[in-house]
Amino acid sequence: MRTLRTDEARFAGLPDYPFSAHYLDVEPGLRMHYVDEGPAHADPVVMLHGEPSWSYLYRHMIPLVAEAGHRVLAPDLIGFGKSDKPADVSDYSYDSHMRWLTHWLETLDLTNVTLVCQNWGSLLGLRLAAEHHRRFSRIIVGNGMLPTGDTRVPAVFRLWKAFASHSPWFPIGRIVQLGTERSLSPAEIAAYEAPFPTPDYKAGARAFPALVPTSPNDPASAANREAWRVLEKWRKPFITCFSSGDPITRGGDRYMQRRIPGAYGQPHITLNGGHFLQEDSPRQFARVILDALKAEMAA
Repeated sequence: MRTLRTDEARFAGLPDYPFSAHYLDVEPGLRMHYVDEGPAHADPVVMLHGEPSWSYLYRHMIPLVAEAGHRVLAPDLIGFGKSDKPADVSDYSYDSHMRWLTHWLETLDLTNVTLVCQNWGSLLGLRLAAEHHRRFSRIIVGNGMLPTGDTRVPAVFRLWKAFASHSPWFPIGRIVQLGTERSLSPAEIAAYEAPFPTPDYKAGARAFPALVPTSPNDPASAANREAWRVLEKWRKPFITCFSSGDPITRGGDRYMQRRIPGAYGQPHITLNGGHFLQEDSPRQFARVILDALKAEMAA
């Protein structure tokens, strides 16, 4: 497996991203980057990004949660951000992402975790929480789902999947802008492009859409169904925080509220914004996290 590593110089001076870099080898020669802010002894809040973003997506939320006294960890999935990038689309699978993320979770020995996830962060995070449920104390999902391939996917997703697989042009920053209602600055768009100096570095971003289970016989479908069996008995807090303007995940919040017992009676909320609600409503999203943590302390 040929692996690429983005030059650190490309990340110099990014707007609103002052965080120190932390690294962990998730297998020999494959390095995962993560942000680790706030008190080291505090219970962890893990923020998982999705496609085609990286931990930069959470830059406005990380300080708000860390300054309130919580430890915030935001890993870059393999293939994204400051993490290493296998160079071939075939190097990526749902299971390999799960293996890398599980290694990170277990090596850091994180417990009593609050999971915050969106997009592919939900496809990985919800399964991670189900498979390691003793390590997690609550889940907050924004614009995400755990698909099994048993329901029809929206037409807009099929178009996106075809574009990611076949388009010679794959502008990461512009793709993030398309999923964001507010106008990103040129420097912010460049920050989303920073991890990918040449097309070779984008294999992980191109791979993700094709890895979403879209048929019952998908390679990941059985494991995701098993995760749902755990989630259907999940009684710890489960909060949905979707946005008002995401055509791909719309309705997923109500679906999870019906199926997951821990969602009952929780303060579910719809925030203004597009697919990337971390860009459109970061303070409000952070407030949902802080209120959930405060509720636990008051209980």
